[in-house]
Amino acid sequence: MTETAAGPGDAGLTAPVDELVEADATAAAVIEVGDRPVTLRRDELRRRADGVSALLLRLGVRSGEAVAFQLPNWAETVAVTLGVLQIGAVVAPVMPVFGEREVAMVLARSKARVLIAPRSFRGRRHAAEVAGVVAEASRQERPLALEHVVVVGDVDPAGAVRAGSSSSAGSGPFVPPTTPGLQLAWHDFDTDAAPDSAPASAPDAASRAEIERRRPGADDIAQLLFTSGTTGEPKGVQHRHGTLALATALEIAHLGLGADDRIFIPSPLAHQTGFLYGLLLSWRLGVAAVVQPVWDAGVALDQAFRREGATFVQAATPFLMDVVAAVEVGAPPPSSLRIFVATGAAVPRELAARATGVLGAAVLGAFGTTETCLGTLSAPTDPPGSAWGTDGRPLAGIRVRIVDDEGAELPAGHEGDYELSSPTMFLGYLDRPDLTAEVFTADGWYRTGDRAVLDADGFLHITGRVKDVINRGGEKVPVVEIENLLFAHPAVRDVAIVAMPDPRLGERACAFVVAADPAHPLGFAELQGYLGERGVSKYYWPERLETIGELPRNAVGKIQKNLLRERAAALVERERQKESA
Repeated sequence: MTETAAGPGDAGLTAPVDELVEADATAAAVIEVGDRPVTLRRDELRRRADGVSALLLRLGVRSGEAVAFQLPNWAETVAVTLGVLQIGAVVAPVMPVFGEREVAMVLARSKARVLIAPRSFRGRRHAAEVAGVVAEASRQERPLALEHVVVVGDVDPAGAVRAGSSSSAGSGPFVPPTTPGLQLAWHDFDTDAAPDSAPASAPDAASRAEIERRRPGADDIAQLLFTSGTTGEPKGVQHRHGTLALATALEIAHLGLGADDRIFIPSPLAHQTGFLYGLLLSWRLGVAAVVQPVWDAGVALDQAFRREGATFVQAATPFLMDVVAAVEVGAPPPSSLRIFVATGAAVPRELAARATGVLGAAVLGAFGTTETCLGTLSAPTDPPGSAWGTDGRPLAGIRVRIVDDEGAELPAGHEGDYELSSPTMFLGYLDRPDLTAEVFTADGWYRTGDRAVLDADGFLHITGRVKDVINRGGEKVPVVEIENLLFAHPAVRDVAIVAMPDPRLGERACAFVVAADPAHPLGFAELQGYLGERGVSKYYWPERLETIGELPRNAVGKIQKNLLRERAAALVERERQKESA
């Protein structure tokens, strides 16, 4: 890997935490906001992480072995992450909202022998569900490698309390479900020991020596993260310590972040945005990480920003949309916020422009993938229209290009397939060299699967996914451009345009619109007139309008256009059958 001057060198991701504890052990490391706020000092985080490491060592976890965990954005999750990484194991996080099918998939593909899960969260008994996952896998004669389930104490907002408290019958030792014929070891791990005492699983002298011996380096694998899989089966993305450390260093240099910043993490720590550009970013900066387990814009504004003084956040469109809406109806703006990087899903330009004024902060466009980390990013010093109106410029050491269908590079201003070359590239998909080879060109550039344009100033403009292109009689509809125009309509709260089948033209455009006021939805004639007034060619107008309560999104906020395409196709087929009856 090529390092930059700001690069991390040969150390692993946990090295900055060791240095921070030595520099000021009592400074805040993790601040959890919400119904049960928690603050961990650096020495407390270190103590809990060492307890996690000691337990994993006793369970026989080896260097390079994946440890799966399905945990919310709790302070405990930060300790678990550090505890896994510092002994050279690989974090394999699972989104808290994922059900038994997805958990089974991660366990099967990662071959994890240890899963760390909450006793309870938001009414679900995650740990208890594991028994069902294991039993179902055995019934299908596809047994999992899972041997141990580590249960983290209850913090269910419905009324239970953290492990170690005597004030609720919901706390106390975990009673595992019985699964006849299956061998599964259960461990009740108390990560909420009092600050002046060591956790029950605190390391002895031999374990401490082993933790030190197992410290990872830059070339060791740190992360196994499964893609969100909105259109296909998720793939296991592998990243090294050095790659992820460099990715944080590049963003810090690009944005001018420093020791006075405080990082807010509403995005799931089980997703690359929250994990890399939240937690790992805070470690590299040496500043506190503010985590929020259950998303609520009011809590974010009142606690994360007003009380805790968060200055930076990187999150997807729904987070930005909710915060802007809350301020617009009367909540005080987040005066501490300096930078909001909008990633994870296409951000309507009208929303980004409005957010810049409403929030009084720099709202920046960016492009990244789980496989590549951030490739392009705007900066607070960019002209406003370029900062929020584009997907940014390449970070240091990253190259981008737009190519035609034959792979020839196109000049500025021409739309084509977007490819990039980056020192923050992933190692490959776990056990799938075939799929890894498919995403790289013959000369080693990564195929993003997006369509884009580079303008004369070098800013990237994503115009849509290759799979989302609408080919109307041989002419491609500029989907993102039309979506941005419709999003600015006062009757529209959210919008997505997808292809619907057509026997003559192949495809036509169908607009799914969420009404700003359900009592007064946008009409089809009004939609056409609105686009016509803005000079949009009739060729590009949506030819069907469907009002919908909410757009389907995956766990990280991306619109699931595959579901909308299926819905549009079903509507067309239903009408065809009705006509032929």
